[in-house]
Amino acid sequence: MNLQRLIAVVKKEIIQIRRDPPSLIMAFVMPIFMLLIFGYAVTTDVDHIKTAVFDQSMSQESRQLVDMFRNTEFFDTDFYVADFREMSHLIDSGKARVGIIIPPDYSKKIHRNETSQVQLVVDGSDPLVARTALANAQVLAQVKSFDIKAKTLEKSRVGINLSPALDLRYRIWFNPNMESIKFNIPGLIGLIMQNITMLLTAFAMVRERERGTLEQLIITPVRPAELIIGKLIPYIAIGFMDVAVILGFGVFWFDVPVKGSIVLLLALSFLFLMAALGFGMFVSTVAKTQLQAMQISVIIILPSVLLSGFMFPRESMPKIIQAIGYILPLTYFMQILRGIILKGIGAAYLWKDIAMLTAFAVGILTLAVIRMKKRLD
Repeated sequence: MNLQRLIAVVKKEIIQIRRDPPSLIMAFVMPIFMLLIFGYAVTTDVDHIKTAVFDQSMSQESRQLVDMFRNTEFFDTDFYVADFREMSHLIDSGKARVGIIIPPDYSKKIHRNETSQVQLVVDGSDPLVARTALANAQVLAQVKSFDIKAKTLEKSRVGINLSPALDLRYRIWFNPNMESIKFNIPGLIGLIMQNITMLLTAFAMVRERERGTLEQLIITPVRPAELIIGKLIPYIAIGFMDVAVILGFGVFWFDVPVKGSIVLLLALSFLFLMAALGFGMFVSTVAKTQLQAMQISVIIILPSVLLSGFMFPRESMPKIIQAIGYILPLTYFMQILRGIILKGIGAAYLWKDIAMLTAFAVGILTLAVIRMKKRLD
């Protein structure tokens, strides 16, 4: 081995690296970015579960029970409702994951040394959250029941009824068996749609530039908007075929039926496809090479997997990490998919997610058209 020739090759490679600052920056930024995202987002701990309280007793004893739930790190009793319908709406819309129903005679039965039933309604669409909520609620109910019996014995100093003071009855909505596959399949549909369509379009303009065919497009009368839309149409068709295939596999192979409107699901899938394709086209107008296009795509795809709620509960993430998730279209599409497929809810419950997804689709496509300039860089 000739040391002089080896040194010459090393110098040449260093010069090449220096001529590609984006890749060099990404080589140092990406590890830190990935460490922070994984460190904060990858967690199976579930806490601060949004909880709705339907307190029909409105007594000191019922308030003490609610306080017991609130004083743990697992339940955030942010919602007090006046009727069952309001509580049902909160759980259907995803604003609350758990509902606590305290009966009107709760306080009277405690004073009469009788067993009082309290009902727990749990959104089972996310099995991890549901299991955590149910397990902790059962423990709290046992502790409260023991505490009530102990206080009753201390006051009366006579024999007491040995039956538990508190009987926690629970109902699991949407996914009664808390099967993980019914939670994962709708999420996978959105993730696969995003990754495939985004990667396909991310290379569209870059490929034209690297092959030299971009020059031919520049001298034509085709406008940037026409070029973008013309390139998107074939990928929209491919994306819709992917939707049909993976939705069919989800329903017939994995036995995850669509409880809501399939027409609404397909319409909103089209909206999400436009957002994902717009992201890919925007990346394609920014990147100079296919390597850069791949690197930028990874920067978008990785947070989408971790921060959209696909794998880990967003409630357990720090607020700043949750905020990053709000700028990803997949976050809203996850809510739409699981809402329609698992809960069977409609646009009346999902309008906020639909509005945000529409804003993303229009905004990113507009940005891609603005970025697309009919000239060689």
